[in-house]
Amino acid sequence: MSRLFLFLAAALLSLHVQAEVKVLTSIKPLQLIAAAVQDGLGQPEVLLPPGASPHHFALRPSDVRRVQSAELLYWIGPDMESFLPRVLSGRERPSVAVQALPGLTLRHFGEGEHHHHEHEGEQHDHAHRPGSLDAHLWLLPTNARVIAAKMAADLAAADPGNAARYQANLQAFERRLASLDGELKSRLAPLAEQPFFVFHQAFDYFESAYGLEHAGVFSAASEVQPGARQVAAMRERLKAAGPACVFSEPPLRPRLAETISAGLPVQLAELDALGASAQSYEQLLRNLADGLAGCLEGL
Repeated sequence: MSRLFLFLAAALLSLHVQAEVKVLTSIKPLQLIAAAVQDGLGQPEVLLPPGASPHHFALRPSDVRRVQSAELLYWIGPDMESFLPRVLSGRERPSVAVQALPGLTLRHFGEGEHHHHEHEGEQHDHAHRPGSLDAHLWLLPTNARVIAAKMAADLAAADPGNAARYQANLQAFERRLASLDGELKSRLAPLAEQPFFVFHQAFDYFESAYGLEHAGVFSAASEVQPGARQVAAMRERLKAAGPACVFSEPPLRPRLAETISAGLPVQLAELDALGASAQSYEQLLRNLADGLAGCLEGL
């Protein structure tokens, strides 16, 4: 009887224990948000390896299998991961393009911009056409809250026994974000007038949240080398700005950075929109603030 009792008890218990919900995200920032919501109940996976571009990624057969097997899948949308729609068309389980979530604050390239862009060729690493969606939407903390709320609701539906835990995790994440937001606003507000340039227009959401604005974009295409006239024009922009920071993104610093800054009062630094080294979404934001402030405060 004791063995039968233990077997029945285990069977009843198993009805209430939900196996970890398999969550897959396209890029690390979404994985970091999902990890905050799933904390203690699972570990979300990420599709793109460190250093891979979400604009140009070639899926391997193993990647396709991961896409098909995940219970919940989150990606930014076709304006970011253009390689995914074809694969997702054959997926039967839920896939969420977060750029379509209600409540997001979205930006479009060219809106209200008065800063200068220098391009060294007709082609770029990826084109940001005027009017097209700026898909780097995860860099706005309020958008991260919207995404986290959707993830919490989806996880609760998939794992109702832990619905209260997902909600508690969401609320804790929101409290941490609110605290960090105030801290970053205080730190970055004094730097609003300091000039800086970027090689990739990826940071507008973050800049808008904290009162910053880049003075120019030097679009660096790996397959197109700038001509002498383009290099001269870029150097003139930097000369006119005076002491300034020029930010590239890891893992590689464009050779153009050294070329246009040689002999000028310019500091070269990095900003990582994808948070390759971040262990949490909050750390991703803090790393961006540290990178900006660390350079701009020294001008």
